[in-house]
Amino acid sequence: MKAISGFEYRSLPMAATRYAAVCVTAAGLMALSARASFHLPFTPVPVTMQVFTALLCGLVLGSRLGAASQMLYVAAGAAGLPVFADGKGTAAVLGPTGGYIVGFIAAAFLAGLIAERLASRPTFGAALGAAAGVVVIYLCGASWLAVWMAASGDQVTIGSAWLLGTAPFLGVDCLKAIAAAAIASGGLTQRLKPRATI
Repeated sequence: MKAISGFEYRSLPMAATRYAAVCVTAAGLMALSARASFHLPFTPVPVTMQVFTALLCGLVLGSRLGAASQMLYVAAGAAGLPVFADGKGTAAVLGPTGGYIVGFIAAAFLAGLIAERLASRPTFGAALGAAAGVVVIYLCGASWLAVWMAASGDQVTIGSAWLLGTAPFLGVDCLKAIAAAAIASGGLTQRLKPRATI
């Protein structure tokens, strides 16, 4: 096993602290995004800025750190902190929007993973990652919404879950994905530019 040099060993706590701070900051941004919300009269799913923030976290922070930030956000909400748009604690996670909340983790990971794999094409990678992230959020959200509606005694079909939990948000979430991809791809492109040497 390769030994870790003294410099590398001393830098590990600093790196861990930096990563932790990034995760806490990203989770805090998710909590703020949840506060900017409103309800449409025909669906239990609120309109928030969380789709944008989750995608941006994955694209900018990468798959692992992006997903970790979302896991921290979900854990904070499940522990009772008022970070969710609707309710607190496990009641919110088990409620009609629970699938979307958990879907943020998968979306951040997938968006970041695709952007990482297509790092040589940052604009395309960010756009594809953001689109895939939205699809994952919808799959998780609408699937759990259907389960929740059935458990509540409602007559539910895949179509009704889609109409309530996905269709009303398609347009605005496409705009959020475009915005997240544009911001992230700009940063990725700058990182890939060769530095001028003196």
